[in-house]
Amino acid sequence: MIEGIAFRLRTGLAWRDLPSEFGPWQTVWKRHKRFSTDGTWDKILRQLQAEADAAGLIDWRTSVDSTIARVHQHGATAARSLSSASSHTGGSVE
Repeated sequence: MIEGIAFRLRTGLAWRDLPSEFGPWQTVWKRHKRFSTDGTWDKILRQLQAEADAAGLIDWRTSVDSTIARVHQHGATAARSLSSASSHTGGSVE
């Protein structure tokens, strides 16, 4: 089951396209869903991080980038009313 879940997440394929060697896709999906909702994945991650940290294998330094990228108003997925099509959209160049 775990290998099937990892395979699906690594490849990005749809659950229904999971190779049969991992068992029925519905069973693999149900296990993944249950582990996600009951906190099993979080417990596994915490344990692995604790072990790796104790062994000195984790560098906890991070780099933060404060760059902000905004989607153009026409690239947003919000629905538009018919009246707004002819109204000014706020941009300086249309």
